[in-house]
Amino acid sequence: MDTEDHRGTPAHPGRVVTLIDRPHYDCIVPPSTPPPSYRVWGAAYHIPQQHVNEVQEYLDIREVNGYSIQYAPFQPASREERPIEKCMVYIGLPSNPQFLGPQSLDRLAATIWRCKGPSGENRDYLFMLEEALKDLGDGADDEHVQELAKRTRETGMASGENGATLGDGFSIEVAIEKVTSNSKSNLKGTEEVEKP
Repeated sequence: MDTEDHRGTPAHPGRVVTLIDRPHYDCIVPPSTPPPSYRVWGAAYHIPQQHVNEVQEYLDIREVNGYSIQYAPFQPASREERPIEKCMVYIGLPSNPQFLGPQSLDRLAATIWRCKGPSGENRDYLFMLEEALKDLGDGADDEHVQELAKRTRETGMASGENGATLGDGFSIEVAIEKVTSNSKSNLKGTEEVEKP
């Protein structure tokens, strides 16, 4: 997806990820492409009632450029925890103008390497996403994200730059409870994880 307001600008839009459900995936990917796993790893956060409005306002601003609110089931990694039947997720739908669909990894890497927006370098977003997925545990890393990060680093080395340092990202000053998951929903992809 395009990002003109966080990791890019209107003149030089960066790229961000989105989840995508199977029916939309089937419409944008050539039929010869092997189907992805339906397992999506991520984190869910329980927001205390007294902070719901504050967090909702923050997320609505952060996700305004291309994402819409959807609901999906969420299965915590620990089977002892009860599944969440209706978890709010921001998803970029193919009907949104910022939705780009599949692109070559080399083209994505070149765009990500050079773009920067009010939230920082686009490459920092990608490298933080890669690390966040690794931090979720075994099986959570995403081959597409790993390969894209590798090619983005190679793009930087080929340009004579020696790499990027991770940016600060956004933070929200409220107490939230994290619930890890290996959700088996009908969504494919990864969600942005920004670290304080």
